[in-house]
Amino acid sequence: MNQSRGEKIFGILNMAALGLVALLCLYPFLYTLTISLSTASEASREGLHLFPREISFASYRMVLSNPNILTGYGNTILRTVLGTTLSLLGVCIAAYPLSRREMPRRSMITFMIVFTMLFNGGLVPTYLLIRNLGLINNIFSLIFPSMLAAFNIIIVKNFFQSLPESLVESARIDGAGDWRILFTIFIPLSKPALATVALWTSVFHWNSWFDAMLYITDDRKQVLQTFLQRIVIESNTQLMEVGIHDTSVVDFTSETVKAATIIITILPIICVYPFLQKYFVKGIMLGGVKE
Repeated sequence: MNQSRGEKIFGILNMAALGLVALLCLYPFLYTLTISLSTASEASREGLHLFPREISFASYRMVLSNPNILTGYGNTILRTVLGTTLSLLGVCIAAYPLSRREMPRRSMITFMIVFTMLFNGGLVPTYLLIRNLGLINNIFSLIFPSMLAAFNIIIVKNFFQSLPESLVESARIDGAGDWRILFTIFIPLSKPALATVALWTSVFHWNSWFDAMLYITDDRKQVLQTFLQRIVIESNTQLMEVGIHDTSVVDFTSETVKAATIIITILPIICVYPFLQKYFVKGIMLGGVKE
């Protein structure tokens, strides 16, 4: 197809603008990666850091030899896997009856769920509830409060409503009940919406640190992001010093240690995202259709 001169100019300017935006988004990650792989002297150098001129893995060895970081990594992985699984299960069970037109008081219940997106009990009542339930220093204190996110329920509910009603009618003729219809028909056909919700939920659990700071007081049960928060925000490099077993490893600074910790922290999400990205737009578009 032949393009006019104006269309060609617009295309070039559009690609240039998008390329600039992409570069601005990529540079912070590239900078952090470069600092984490640099020697102490190179990391202290002023100017742009687009690639490491002198490569050193001292910061990574220091981070990975720290038992607190490794323990936090395990706790974060457990929280993310368990939280995402339970959240998907709970959201599907909550969204299915709300998607059925024959459910009584469906609109009122949906309104009550949406209402929680605007108003909540607040920090102090939530903490008192978690404490009275005996969940302090328990991993479920990090999972239960966010397990049934109202926005996720609405997205999955709308996706369920977009499925053909004939599927439900055929299943009922064959004697299937609601549980079987949900787990054998609705959930397998809802991969785009569920993958999108799974991505949101897993990123939320992986990045969360504030709730762990409130409810978890034992460092053996603490998540990785809390240690990262202490290192990056409070610059508490003493947390890292307990992991030094090789006394010859001295080619690092607090900045390279912070950068290495950040890279190690975000790698799992970066690895998982490409596998779920293809479902992202489809899940948002179909799940966001208004009833």
